[in-house]
Amino acid sequence: MQQKTEIRNRKNAFGRANRISTGTNETMNKPNSKKTSELLRRRDAPLETRTDLTASATKDITGTMNAILADVFALYVKTKNFHWHMSGPHFRDYHLLLDEHGDQLFAMTDPIAERVRKIGGITLHSIGEIARTQRVLDNDAEYVEPLDMLAELADDNRTLAARLREAHNVCDEHLDVATASLIEVWIDETERRAWFLFEATRRVN
Repeated sequence: MQQKTEIRNRKNAFGRANRISTGTNETMNKPNSKKTSELLRRRDAPLETRTDLTASATKDITGTMNAILADVFALYVKTKNFHWHMSGPHFRDYHLLLDEHGDQLFAMTDPIAERVRKIGGITLHSIGEIARTQRVLDNDAEYVEPLDMLAELADDNRTLAARLREAHNVCDEHLDVATASLIEVWIDETERRAWFLFEATRRVN
């Protein structure tokens, strides 16, 4: 008796699920249904963020800023690498300087990624994607002279500043004022890092 009751309950549950599924399919199949088009849009673009920027603007800015994001992550890791492996009579000054620079770089990463998401783009997902996208060269040498470390980071920061200007041009082209305004702050910070690193490596005449 109990077994028959369980079978009947299962049939009833299946029937209800089937009716719900059928009703959903009927809604999806109705022509010119606003609900249908909205459901299809959400299904096909679950991470799409609504924006007044054009699709081409989102594509261009996303590609540009994801490349910047990968470069910033790569430069952050290189800066921390040199911070950890600093040596010599100026150890404390250089060690603390690179720690400050690393904090600045890491602080850039979240606003860059979130800016991409705000305009409807998809940002980086993993270390592997960063490695495939970055243009900053890694330095895996076991030992690097302290002044060579600073000189290399100075070059990297100057290059990053130039790429940030290029990204600013892309944003200007598409009237993305918000991203452009953030980039202006990052250019100033990057130029400051390059300046400090240059002065630290200046040879006495």
